[in-house]
Amino acid sequence: MKFTNDDSLAQAAASQWLEKLADSKNLSLSAALSGGRIARKFSSALAKTPGAKSTLERVHFFWGDERCVPPSDPESNFAIANELLFTPLKIDPAQIHRIKGEKDPEQAASEAETELRRFVTADQNGMPAIDLIFLGMGEDGHTASLFPSEPEQVRNNTAIFRHVVASKPPPTRITLGYSTIIAARDVWVMASGSGKEAALRESLSPTGRTPLARVLQRRQQTKVLTDIKL
Repeated sequence: MKFTNDDSLAQAAASQWLEKLADSKNLSLSAALSGGRIARKFSSALAKTPGAKSTLERVHFFWGDERCVPPSDPESNFAIANELLFTPLKIDPAQIHRIKGEKDPEQAASEAETELRRFVTADQNGMPAIDLIFLGMGEDGHTASLFPSEPEQVRNNTAIFRHVVASKPPPTRITLGYSTIIAARDVWVMASGSGKEAALRESLSPTGRTPLARVLQRRQQTKVLTDIKL
């Protein structure tokens, strides 16, 4: 889906998600949020959409990735949602399952997996099937904290969450692995920002080699919302 700017993209994603949630008969739903500039726009738009608070009461919130910083740090993906979404809507803390980036990365990844498995049912392969994962995309085509520089052996790691050393600051991060993203019931990509045209074009190609391309190629269906002109 194409949009004219990041504001219209964020508002459309927020409205469409709330409509999807309203139509669902499930008593409990799960979502993994993203970070970055578009996440700020999305969180703000979601909080300002009428009916958001009551609609989100069934949602358990997780994250696709997190920087290894305290939860109050400006670099924290949790901090974005907490400031712009959870606090304004007074979301119940019991619904919020942040990745504890202030802890040892391996311990934080293990605890994040345990927490996810508490609330998300596993599929036939034993992978937790998150109802909806929101992803962004960087200038190099990275998504969550899955970067192009990773060797194949690392990319094939089936860990639910894993510690990574990113190619951009802050380098120490925790991310969902490819297998967890592939197993999600829905994935929505919000690709926004100048300088990303080449990365998005390659990611959408059947022969693309970016991390986002690897996600798209391994899933049957993924929604891509963008304001990038190709």
